[in-house]
Amino acid sequence: MLVPLTPLRALPRAADLFSSQVGIVCGEKEFTYGQFVKRCGRLATALRGAGIQAGDRVAFLSFNTHKLLEGYYGVVQAGAIVMPLNVRLSPQELIAILNHSGARMVCFENDFVPMVTALKESVGTVERWVALDDAVPQADLTYEELIAAGHAELPDVQRVDENAVAELFYTSGSTGTPKGVMLTHRNLWQHALSVAAINKEPDTVDLHTIPLFHANGWGRPQCSTLLGYKQVMVRRFDPMTVFTLVERHRATEMSLVPTMANMLLNAPNAEDFDLSSLRTVMLGGAASSPELIQRMEARFHCDVFAGYGLTETSPVLTIGRLPAHMKGLPDSERYRRQAMAGWPIPGVEIRVADLMGDPVPRDGKAIGEVLARGDSIMLGYYKEQSATDAVMMDGWFHTGDMAVWDETGAIHIVDRKKEIIISGGENISSIEVERAIFSHPDVFECAVVAAPDERWGEVPAAIVVLKPGASLAAESLLTYLEGILGKFKLPRIIEFSADPLPKTGTGKIRKLILRERFWGSRERRV
Repeated sequence: MLVPLTPLRALPRAADLFSSQVGIVCGEKEFTYGQFVKRCGRLATALRGAGIQAGDRVAFLSFNTHKLLEGYYGVVQAGAIVMPLNVRLSPQELIAILNHSGARMVCFENDFVPMVTALKESVGTVERWVALDDAVPQADLTYEELIAAGHAELPDVQRVDENAVAELFYTSGSTGTPKGVMLTHRNLWQHALSVAAINKEPDTVDLHTIPLFHANGWGRPQCSTLLGYKQVMVRRFDPMTVFTLVERHRATEMSLVPTMANMLLNAPNAEDFDLSSLRTVMLGGAASSPELIQRMEARFHCDVFAGYGLTETSPVLTIGRLPAHMKGLPDSERYRRQAMAGWPIPGVEIRVADLMGDPVPRDGKAIGEVLARGDSIMLGYYKEQSATDAVMMDGWFHTGDMAVWDETGAIHIVDRKKEIIISGGENISSIEVERAIFSHPDVFECAVVAAPDERWGEVPAAIVVLKPGASLAAESLLTYLEGILGKFKLPRIIEFSADPLPKTGTGKIRKLILRERFWGSRERRV
């Protein structure tokens, strides 16, 4: 029997097996899975009644809330495409995305009323503006009014085209103009199954710390619904909020980008909360370091490991969770391996390849580009065939990330292809230099980019933010780094910033902005 592969299959399962269990927690509101599934069905039927047709784009401008989570299922159940928007983008960026996508409906939180006012003046395709909170003049109706017009209905999965687009994510734009990543029903269902295969604890309480408007945040909820986990929404990331929710709901799992993890480590009064329920923290979205893994495990007394993936891959490709035969490693080696991108999850194949597409030696030294293939790889970029062709070649997705791999098949990301620093003919990994700087006890966060140099072509430049109250001179930092890095890898420019480094909506440091400070209008060639 052939049943279409779609994340909508999680809904009847949840209604059948977990109907009376609390499934979604959002502020003071709690919904059983039975209630959640009915709300998703009402949204789906209401959208169809409002004229939303198959393939239409329905956008959400929202922090993490149960309504955004309902959108991921209800919009897709209606046959449309859900399109979460990055709330940290400027009005101009959002206008470009909405016009490019041709969205027909926008659901927004009232926090964004001023922005919506600007959007309505410049976006021509949107026919309905829906307020997720109370009625406002900028909205045609409220979300609750919308779903009140629908009725509870389970999805008819047999009528789903598994190869149709279900979600449209616009990339963060940390390295250029955002592109719309098309994820199909098949992509999302297969990714959910792959993640479910490595998550087996039935009493899991999943804390949604990463924004759901990004695939790094959305990679887990479909799996959590499928397995009946309790899902706790973190509307906006804040250390005290996270600690409070962990304690109140006995959260067991959460995902963080390294900058979030660093904020938790440096937050005051963490010891005032009972965080003993935590079992696993997965770090992704940017490179981690052994020092970060060590500090997190020491502070929160749980397993901490890195993962790796992209918006284009739904997102998880690999995880650094140690296999059983490596459990007895010395701590230093364990931290090193858990900070690596790690091993591919089920359903994913990974290759580290040279410019000809041939695998580089598995010696932990030879650098190549990470190529991936599997069921969770995107269909392509929306309305961007040339960009799609540039990354999907010979049956493999070219990630643009440079890595080494070892005899066990574990990969270790050394840099983005465009962020490798080429100094005097030597390739320097900006991530390696960042990890060395971050290991200094006075450093809160840092970024390393290429800066132009007349003699060497380009050299490493470090922008460093110190911990509150810390004092560190550039000469002292260089002395410290000399014991860790080769001389040619040492930053030739060190700047200390009193302000946090610029970040995307998921906490990735926006290196493109930092690089422009040194290059200006000049073109950097890699």
